[in-house]
Order: sequence, then structure tokens, then C-alpha cells
Amino acid sequence: MKFVTFGTLKAPRLGALDAARGVLDLKKASAKLPGDMLSLIEGGPSVLAAVKKAFEAARKKKGGPWTPLSRAKLLAPIPVPRKNVFCIGRNYRLHILEGARARGQEPSFPKVPEIFTKPRTAVIGPEAGILRHEKHTQQLDYEVELAIVIGKRARDLAPEKAMGAIFGYTIVNDVTARDAQRAHGQWFKGKSYDTFCPMGPCIVTADEFGNPSGHRIALKVNGEIRQDSNTSDLLFDVPTIVAQLCAALTVEPGDVIATGTPSGVALGMTPQKWLNVGDVVEAEVEGIGTLRNRVVAG
Repeated sequence: MKFVTFGTLKAPRLGALDAARGVLDLKKASAKLPGDMLSLIEGGPSVLAAVKKAFEAARKKKGGPWTPLSRAKLLAPIPVPRKNVFCIGRNYRLHILEGARARGQEPSFPKVPEIFTKPRTAVIGPEAGILRHEKHTQQLDYEVELAIVIGKRARDLAPEKAMGAIFGYTIVNDVTARDAQRAHGQWFKGKSYDTFCPMGPCIVTADEFGNPSGHRIALKVNGEIRQDSNTSDLLFDVPTIVAQLCAALTVEPGDVIATGTPSGVALGMTPQKWLNVGDVVEAEVEGIGTLRNRVVAG
């Protein structure tokens, strides 16, 4: 299934997405169903089964609490995460090579996942504006990423058990101020400005998404394809990422893990094509959809 959060930040609603009918307001479909994404995820398999049953019943009925997708204002699937968003750096081989080339360095490949975070205050949803932050960066970049959504509390999982801890997947655009990233000598600040974590448009459950390896991942700026790769090219695959992250560190329902970006970022281009006000950025992952945002002044 595909789940969305829609409405307003003050009154978010949990919806289930149908290609033909649009968004089903689950709480209006049944008062017994969860009304927000975190409650759905925390409810576990029994709640998900009840939601699926109600969703199938609603699809067969005329009328009901459906909103056409074109009229539904989508928010980030988890509008206000309880924690920072976990992120994996340098996790596609060609991206590692382009980054080293742009910096005039010899490439090096990490032996374990390189983990950092983005604050929850950076999270925005589909169609929300990415602030240009003109006073604080002249090198605004984009990074399309497949993101994991954790479904249960876990720690010290072996890779072969890690997939069982996943609720589903979404898209994150790891927007980055490259000059700030370089100036601070680490990744957090340059990736943490307000609006630098677009997320969405939905969460696809793990059973529907299937094997996370083998999905096309791409990004366009003003219709021009900049990034075009496949999740099979991840240096560290999804089970390894989850296992490494939760080693001696508890992950919880609703935690989000962005898995890294492929080559094609502005940093690695000649000439470098940094984002500017008015640019439309479309981040795509096969099986999830398209996360669209525009860069705005501010």
C-alpha cells in the first residue's frame, strides 16, 4: 500500500492512496483506524491488516471519504519526525568518484557506512519551497535518495534480520550547501538548513515495494535529467545499512534513513550547475513516485 499525510501541518490527516480514486481519509473511513502516520507504523501488522481491509472495502463502494489526488495537499509522510533523519554518505561508487574529482582528491571508498543526520526542522513535503538561503550559500545542490522507514523498535540486528524491521520506503532529497559543508569540515551544517530535507510523496509498504535493490532512481532539474541510476548500485545495501545503524543504537518506529545519492550532483558537473530561485527539482524512485519542489527566495 501507499500512505500519505495530507491537509495542513496544524491538522494533518492520514490517507491511503489509490491510483484511480485518489486519497482515502482513513479516520473518516473508520473511527477505529489510525489518524496519523506514526500511529499507523507503531500499530504493527494487526493495524496494517485492518487498514488494508477497510481500504479494499472503500474501493468497492460508491462515494466515501475520497479526495482526488489533484486536490489533496500532500505533506511530508511524517511531517514532524521524532528524531533527526539518519543519512548515509558516499554510498554510490560513481558519486564517490565525482566528488573526489571535483575536490581534486584521490577517491577512497568507505569500509563501513558513513552516517550523519539532518534535523527534523529541515523536513518539508511535496511542492513545498526549498529556501535558497542566499546569504548562507552560493553552492546549493540536490541529492535524490531512497529512504527507509523503520517499522519496529530494534537493536543489534544481523543483516539477515534487518528487513523485518522495515515498514516501508519513501524519497528524500538531501539538499546541500556545498560551501558550508566544506567550510565546516563535516556534513551536518551544510545539509541542515531549513527546508533541506524534502520528503515524500508517500510511504510505500515494504511488501509492495519488494526488493529495495533494482529500482531506478533519478532526479531532474527543470526537466533536465541530472541523476539517473539504480538502487542496485548501492555500495552498502539496505540490510547492511539497517544492521550497521542499529548496532548498539536503538531504532524506533518512524525513524527515517536516507541511503545515499548516485552520481550527477551539481558538485560533480563541469560547469557546476547549482540550484537557483525558480528551479524545479523532481526526485524520482521507481515504485514510489516523484517528489517535486521548487527553489524559492529566502
